[in-house]
Amino acid sequence: MATHPYSPPLSRREFLNRSGMGLGMMGLAGLMTPPSDAQAASALARRLGHFAPKAKRVIHFFLNGGPSHVDTFDPKPALLRYAGKPLPQTLITERKTGAAFPSPFKFRRYGQSGIEVSELFEKTAAHIDDIAVIRSMQAQVPNHEPSLMLMNCGDSVQPRPSLGSWLLYGLGTENENLPGFVSMCPGGYPIKSAENWQSAFLPGIYQGTYVDSQHREPGKLIENIRSPHASASVQLRQLELLRRLNQEHRQTRLDDRLDARIESFELAFRMQMEAADAFDLSREPRHIVEQYGSSVHGRQTLIARRLLERGVRFVQLWHGAGQPWDNHENIEENHRKLSAQLDQPIAALLSDLKQRGMLDETLVIWGGEFGRTPTVEMSGNKSKLGRDHNHYGFSVWMAGGGIKGGTVYGSTDEFGFAAQTNPTSVHDLHATILHLMGLDHERLTYRYASRDFRLTDVSGEVLRDIIA
Repeated sequence: MATHPYSPPLSRREFLNRSGMGLGMMGLAGLMTPPSDAQAASALARRLGHFAPKAKRVIHFFLNGGPSHVDTFDPKPALLRYAGKPLPQTLITERKTGAAFPSPFKFRRYGQSGIEVSELFEKTAAHIDDIAVIRSMQAQVPNHEPSLMLMNCGDSVQPRPSLGSWLLYGLGTENENLPGFVSMCPGGYPIKSAENWQSAFLPGIYQGTYVDSQHREPGKLIENIRSPHASASVQLRQLELLRRLNQEHRQTRLDDRLDARIESFELAFRMQMEAADAFDLSREPRHIVEQYGSSVHGRQTLIARRLLERGVRFVQLWHGAGQPWDNHENIEENHRKLSAQLDQPIAALLSDLKQRGMLDETLVIWGGEFGRTPTVEMSGNKSKLGRDHNHYGFSVWMAGGGIKGGTVYGSTDEFGFAAQTNPTSVHDLHATILHLMGLDHERLTYRYASRDFRLTDVSGEVLRDIIA
């Protein structure tokens, strides 16, 4: 076998690996390699799904900390009848809660569908006829960390690839000059950090790319995108040398991380052509910028639209690096402030996508990791005027590509504590999202540690009642 002049001689271990174990390694490679329909010249190249998709791209508004469903999209007038009194049912909550706590916010009907929405999201509610509200979501535990992992990665305990990584693995991206999966969180990482957009055992090229969207300048949003020391031609020569070294290193090893490393270097070089343009809002007309608003959430939502129209597959927009929606105290003041930061950008996005003819092929998702209790949280014998975590029942909504707008799916009990009709698991939600993107959740698998894994584990049903 020909070698380069600088190649070191084979060690005894490498010689045995290449010769005596060669046939065995070939067989093992066949077992460990992903299915052929997931392969392409580039790991990020666009691929066809299992069937015709209804949506081509996803934007996910993640309300970190758990918004209260009974204060946003699930009105419960029965709480007024029991205001200040114990509910006639036992609630198993994480901490001590007290009497029924009616929503301090007014609900009213919107659109031709007449779906009731809180005043907190009145601008978003103007688009209710494009939205399907799932009021019967359930998580597994009332704790942030496992619920974040469940909602984002499909498992509350074990490290698993995130939803965005699965979509990128299954479908690739429509623009290989930009990351196919972007996660924007202003001010730093959320709880569980990059695990929320991890690729886990999938090749690393499918991991989400984090952007600290608190910054305004493209150079700070995407740092080190241009080299101050090398021209494009010099970088190309460096990249070619690096690729050759990595490929030589890979020849004797079965490790997808090496492929991901090669792809990542090449993506970083290609991004110089398009990333700066995509993140530069000065290229947008003034009236569009004003439509979204000048706040950090307005800016990151507009950037998200620019990424989507350039072929990025999945964009996740986090609301806050901490847990801003975790309002154990003074929920009236805090939820009002938080919703004001999101309501205008969400409504602007829905309008903008529709005007551009993109909404029919863009799936918009809104929600957090769980909901909140219908009873008030207590500190000793004193009310904190907030709500505790509640994983038994909460709301998520979707709009756009393939969604039957103006619909409500499922319900919680009369007080909003637990899912009552059509209880919906996170696996059901993920199965539905994959279906809308043209993927069968039972067929989208990756073999790892001698087992075929999937996002929905061993369950999940598509919510066909909300599909147009």
